[in-house]
Amino acid sequence: MREIDAMKITETVKNLCIEANCHLSSDIKECIKNFHTDESWPQAKEILERIIENYEISDESNQPICQDTGVACVFLKIGQDVHITGDITDAVNEGVRQGYEEGYLRKSVVRDPLDRVNTGDNTPAMIYFEIVPGDKIEITVAPKGFGSENMSQIAMLRPSDGLQGVKDFIIKTVEEAGPNPCPPVVVGVGIGGTFDKAAYLAKKALIRPVNVANSEPFYAELEKEILEEINKLGIGPQGFGGRTTALAVNIEKYPTHIAGLPVAVNINCHVTRHQTEVI
Repeated sequence: MREIDAMKITETVKNLCIEANCHLSSDIKECIKNFHTDESWPQAKEILERIIENYEISDESNQPICQDTGVACVFLKIGQDVHITGDITDAVNEGVRQGYEEGYLRKSVVRDPLDRVNTGDNTPAMIYFEIVPGDKIEITVAPKGFGSENMSQIAMLRPSDGLQGVKDFIIKTVEEAGPNPCPPVVVGVGIGGTFDKAAYLAKKALIRPVNVANSEPFYAELEKEILEEINKLGIGPQGFGGRTTALAVNIEKYPTHIAGLPVAVNINCHVTRHQTEVI
């Protein structure tokens, strides 16, 4: 049994909050540059150039890529042979508190969805726990802006809706979102499970690198097919037209009930921020 002090978790989360908000991951950067090369619409190409310029400035100045530094979504893969000294939830929230203060990141969390009073430190975080084999903890911080979050949808489809129904719902969700989520977007999709499980899968799909396809050939091909269909919509970067509406479609699936076909679509803008560290 390996022992990890909760203070180590706090320090790691703090650093990841700053890193994720100020430095776009290499897979996203490479994807944007590839789409820029292939984009034929002049206005779309210029917007992609400005996006590239923006993240390069953020890298150099260590400043946030976007003014919406998001709600902190923290994914924890905890080894079953780890003992944590201290409260892990408190440790994560303290890391978010410190990270958003020291990194001069915008505090966007309100204490209650109806009274709308800001908590002042961007806590609480949205924390997702997963127990895995081993004696380490993998921590991923994925700040989620709400321009894109607000465009997400979930549907409890019927099994008879089948594969075509799933495709239609995903594409319709992106089409209805239009320019609102600041395209080009990354589309996280969760298929199966229950109402809440599908939404979790869609969120989790967004932290998979965009250059890594689903491990199952069927779903890898489905990701590719839906991406192509979305990019035929013509929404384009920031909604000004072009071939680059989405950078990637990431699908995660899970077994479900014989009477159900839950599908969730969690949209993210091109600032699909996520940084990971193992302790």
